[in-house]
Amino acid sequence: MLAVHFDQHGGPETLYLKEVAKPSPGEGEVLLKVAASALNRADLLQRQGRYPPPQGASSILGLEASGHVAELGPGCQGHWKIGDSCMALLSGGGQAQYVTIPEELLMPIPEGLTLFQAAAIPEAWLTAFQLLHFVGHVQAGDSVLIHAGSSGVGTAAIQLARMAGAIPLVTAGSQHKLQMTIKLGAAAGFNYKEEDFSEATLKFTKGVGVNLILDCIGGSYWEKNVNCLAVDGRWILYGLMGGADVSGPLFSKLLFKRGSLIASLLRSRDKKVSDE
Repeated sequence: MLAVHFDQHGGPETLYLKEVAKPSPGEGEVLLKVAASALNRADLLQRQGRYPPPQGASSILGLEASGHVAELGPGCQGHWKIGDSCMALLSGGGQAQYVTIPEELLMPIPEGLTLFQAAAIPEAWLTAFQLLHFVGHVQAGDSVLIHAGSSGVGTAAIQLARMAGAIPLVTAGSQHKLQMTIKLGAAAGFNYKEEDFSEATLKFTKGVGVNLILDCIGGSYWEKNVNCLAVDGRWILYGLMGGADVSGPLFSKLLFKRGSLIASLLRSRDKKVSDE
């Protein structure tokens, strides 16, 4: 089969199609004939040499895909049959003609979505879901600050927060992006290039701060994040787009607010957690 491959780290010019062995489904696995695979920031970072795949994962790019069931491995429980359309959450391998996946990580495609649209659902939406619910324990009435609000995870988190009865606030880098997030349900949006999102957040919450922060930026935002975090708030770190280094009294400021700083990644979670 053909797969997207690279021999050295760098930009998109390093990618090419390579003939590789077609995988065979193992115990409880399904062979998926891939119709489409979405591109995620993790794929870009892996190509650049900044995000190695977790142990046991395929080195082929692609963390989500859609397609049709081509083969069932031994021990499958009968949830799927050959030819079924589905979408899949992957630890890697989606940018190929075929990929094997535990049957529990296949999902039916929502009515009205094409295969191409469905390929962009699993990674972003399940990341947002686990950040809000499994890690952040979001509650109705919570205020939630979502950085990169117009990203895949951000747009999913806005809608999921609303479904949970929470109040989503977002940051983004342009008015066009902010307008899109408002249409999706954000209660307010702050252009980080034009204003201090921390002060704007405090103003919106009448000085209380937010109960939950979903942060894919990291180092460069730490002081502003702590500043607008409510007492007993939860700050979930799931990316380092703004760097990994911090300097200054982070821990003392977090301590006096009784705040929680929690790091979370979906890709490196074991299959049991992903199944849930």
